[in-house]
This record gives sequence, C-alpha cells and structure tokens, in this order.
Amino acid sequence: MKIKIAFVLLCIFCANNNWLRAQPMTLKDQDTSQINRSRLRTLVIGGSALYGAGLIGLNEVWYKNSPRSSFRFFDDSQEWKQVDKVGHFYGAYHFSLAASKAFRWTGMSQKKSIFWGAMTGIIVMTPIEILDGFSAEYGASWSDFFVNIGGGLFLYGQHALWNEVRIHPKFSFHRTSFAPQRPSLLGKSFSEEILKDYNGQTYWFSVDIDKFLPKGNRYPKWLNIAVGYGAENMIFAQDQQNLEVGLRPYRQFYLSFDWDLTAIKTRSKFLKTLIYFVNMIHLPAPALSFSAEKGWQLHAWYY
Repeated sequence: MKIKIAFVLLCIFCANNNWLRAQPMTLKDQDTSQINRSRLRTLVIGGSALYGAGLIGLNEVWYKNSPRSSFRFFDDSQEWKQVDKVGHFYGAYHFSLAASKAFRWTGMSQKKSIFWGAMTGIIVMTPIEILDGFSAEYGASWSDFFVNIGGGLFLYGQHALWNEVRIHPKFSFHRTSFAPQRPSLLGKSFSEEILKDYNGQTYWFSVDIDKFLPKGNRYPKWLNIAVGYGAENMIFAQDQQNLEVGLRPYRQFYLSFDWDLTAIKTRSKFLKTLIYFVNMIHLPAPALSFSAEKGWQLHAWYY
C-alpha cells in the first residue's frame, strides 16, 4: 500500500513539470550557475503546498477510518519476498531525481541540486512511515526507512563517482492470475493491480553500457543491459501463509535488453517531458529469467 501512496505523491510532485525541461548542465556550469530566487521560492512554496495537500488527502483516504495507536514499529522485512522494499527504493530514487531536476531549474549548481534532491527524496518518504507508525493496522518499518535512504543515496553516489547517472532504476508490470484470487488485497482492476499485485511487478537496474566504455566507442547509446528482480506465487505477505493454501513463493531474476530513450535528441518540450516519464519504465524486450522453481527460461518479449 505504501508504494501506492508514494506513487501518488510522486505524481503530485511532478504536477508542474517546467523543471523537467531544464537543459543538462556542463562541468563549467557547476561553478558559474546562479540561483534564480524567484524560481526557488516558487518551487519551495508550490512544492510544499502540493505535497502537504497530498499528505492530507492520503491521510483522509487511507488512515482516517483506520484505528489509531501510539507510535510503534513493525517488522515487515520478510514480507512479499522484499519486492515491496525494492519498490520503496525505486520510489525514493525517482523522488530524488525529480527533486534534483527541480532544484537545477532554479539555477542551483549540479553538486548542490543533486545533494538537496537526494535529501528531498529521503525526506518526502518519511511522513508515510510516520503515518503508518500511528496506525494500528500497520506500524512504521525500519527496513522501509533504510531502503528509502538507499534510493536517495543511489542517485547521489552515482554523481559522486561519475558526475552522471549510469544505472537507472526502472519498473515493469504484467497482469497475473493471483489478483483475482484475492482482489481486496492485490487489486480489482488494472490500475489497482499495477500498484498492489507484487507478483506482476519487476524492478530493474538498467545499465548505460556506452558510458562505461572509452569515449568514441560505437556501442549504440540507445541499447542498455538491465538486470531485474521479482517474485511470484503470493496472495499473502508471509511465506507461511502462502504455503498453508498450497502456494510456494519464489524469487525470479532477469537479464534483458533495455531501451534508453534519453538517447533520442529533440528540442520539443513535450517530447522531453514524455521521454523523462517513459524512461522510468522498462519497456518490453527479450529477456532471460532464472528461478529456483522454474530454472532458466528465455522470453522473446518480457515486461
């Protein structure tokens, strides 16, 4: 459920996408950039207002009618084969990336925009854990805190190492036969299943191969290699619960091609915005998968 909340908040944060059109910075810009205080003020006030309104709305929808308790922690680190944890990492990373682009839009230097973007990505996920901590049905999760931090640091660390992003977290989804078995938890429609059915979710790390090769290489900039992770056979969070109804949950690992849409050069503001959002997704591609349950499998077209 928290992944669903995080996704909604990310959409709210990206509602004003002017900053997505900001041009990439050069190394020289890091020293000469000047902050546009009017834009910074607009970003802070507007972003805070939208985010605050989103939290209030989410509290009304998800928590208002749920029983409250004193703040407590709940260990959910063994649930859903940790697919939900990877989802938190993915959400925190993309919050951080979006925030860093927003700060760059204000004229902030690359180094500072990446730092404050990563901090923002971590901070905006924290209130969700706090709300969970006061809910009798959930409880705050230390493991979620840690993976949220990991998502922000993944962006910051890449810039610290390479001054650019070379490994992109991505997401894909396919419908499964498990959601109809427990629609109240796994979703009653495609829009619900894509956020709730962990059986159909796959999270990827898409590697820009050409950026690891010497300059002037002829490797196609649009073709990445991606490794993925997912799990299946789950209608309950805990393995034991699934075993009791005859399901044996298992992890799946993937190796696939991935299409890097940022290799498309365009001056169109609309296309730049579209490419930014679509590039968060692993588009269908040939893939090789492995699981203890099914062994090695070749997929002509996996998503």
